[in-house]
Amino acid sequence: MIKQIFRRLPRKPHKSSENRELGGTSDPSSNASTSLRSSDIASNWYGNPNNSSVPGLNSGSSSGLIYGNKLPQVVNSKVNGNSTNFSYEALPSFKDVPSSEKQNLFIRKMNLCCVVFDFTDPTKNLKEKDIKRQTLLELVDYVASANGKFTENVMQEITKLVSINLFRSLISSPRENKILETFDLEEEEALMDPAWPHLQLVYEFLLRLVASPEMDAKMAKRYIDHSFVIRLLDLFDTEDPREREYLKTILHRIYGKFMVHRPFIRKAINNIFYRFIFETEKHNGIAELLEILGSIINGFALPLKEEHKLFLVRALIPLHKPKCLPMYHQQLSYCITQFVEKDCKLADTVIRGLLKYWPITNSSKEVMFLGELEEILEATQPPEFQRCMVPLFRQIARCLCSSHFQVVAERALFLWNNDHIENLIKQNCKVILPIIFPALEKNARNHWNQVVQSLTLNVRKNFSDIDLELFEACLLKFEEDEAKEKDVKAKREATWKRLEDIAAKKAVSNEAVLVSRMITPHTSLG
Repeated sequence: MIKQIFRRLPRKPHKSSENRELGGTSDPSSNASTSLRSSDIASNWYGNPNNSSVPGLNSGSSSGLIYGNKLPQVVNSKVNGNSTNFSYEALPSFKDVPSSEKQNLFIRKMNLCCVVFDFTDPTKNLKEKDIKRQTLLELVDYVASANGKFTENVMQEITKLVSINLFRSLISSPRENKILETFDLEEEEALMDPAWPHLQLVYEFLLRLVASPEMDAKMAKRYIDHSFVIRLLDLFDTEDPREREYLKTILHRIYGKFMVHRPFIRKAINNIFYRFIFETEKHNGIAELLEILGSIINGFALPLKEEHKLFLVRALIPLHKPKCLPMYHQQLSYCITQFVEKDCKLADTVIRGLLKYWPITNSSKEVMFLGELEEILEATQPPEFQRCMVPLFRQIARCLCSSHFQVVAERALFLWNNDHIENLIKQNCKVILPIIFPALEKNARNHWNQVVQSLTLNVRKNFSDIDLELFEACLLKFEEDEAKEKDVKAKREATWKRLEDIAAKKAVSNEAVLVSRMITPHTSLG
């Protein structure tokens, strides 16, 4: 009976286990158990948020979370709306332990930071949040100053820490009934994540790790793998611009360090673009992804691979379609121009792609298209220009006729201020002038904006100086077409007048009005 009572009493921990908890060297089995307990914490915390307790945190045997054999401080908290009892105590500083113990302490500090707190209530767990923040700061400094290669066991713990803290469901503001227009997104305040004080330190930790020369890419690629990259890319849809900025820098560093992942990263970004263009038209991180791609495209070797050309045609050019283009147009324009500068033969493809998605009723987008077109034409050579100049200047002629208050016509006329574009136009004056002359003449006579009229007169004078004979021929044809158009208009008005007279005579009776069909010869309007 007495033996049974003694068996039920808690046993004093063995000294060897105490040494392990104090940061001493441990065998693979103890490391495995620590890793297992930590993974249990992660799976229970995220996989089942309704759990009322966190395994490994309320027992004295959780060596990964409680340092030494001190009595844990029991904290009553509420995580995800459920009360949770767990122990959370700071670990000693790295400077307080010998060098041989620092790696184990590093792992234990990472395990301590695997606990995720509720930041929606700023009054909860203030002490524990401060402990975690201080610990994360120590981890950032440790990684930045590391002078030894990170082992496989350390990399496993690092990716676990990052995954638990960063890979989460993003908070988004309700936009179900909103049209994703530019002014809506600019006026609406971005939703800032309340957990950012801790998230920022985790991002800084990951950034220092990826940039560290002590990280072996060949070994680390097993942990920073395709799944890790995909989950990192998913976070680009966050509304918090601070988080997107960190993600942009980190993904670019990963692309530079892990060559084996480069094709996969490009393909994954493509898929995000496809879904955005053809399905949702909603994504917060398109500008940041394009900024990364701008640097990647700049590093493409020549001749360009077919894969890269397909990316231009299937993803980048269709990105001109969504309504929220102004949110990322600057980065998109840079990527497009980089392609043309790399391979001037792509200019025809790009310009025809722009014409395909040219806005009809959105004048602000037209102004952006014209600005991008100027950058592309500046990198275009004469042979490629000649292939697309006819449809291009038909569109420019339509822009010249615009009477919108945002002055699309003014932006189109600014193209003649670019010396390279002006030279291309001069070389092909015989084709271009007949296309745009009617628009120039109408602007010079009737446009409401004085600036547009002045710019138009300057362009007309340039054309007359280049080829006076051609200019006069175009003017004569314009006057002939205008006279024909007046005749057609007069005949149309006479027909309507005749209809009105007949209808007025027979308005008293219920007799139907029959009008003989008049066939007028087809007149070209130019």
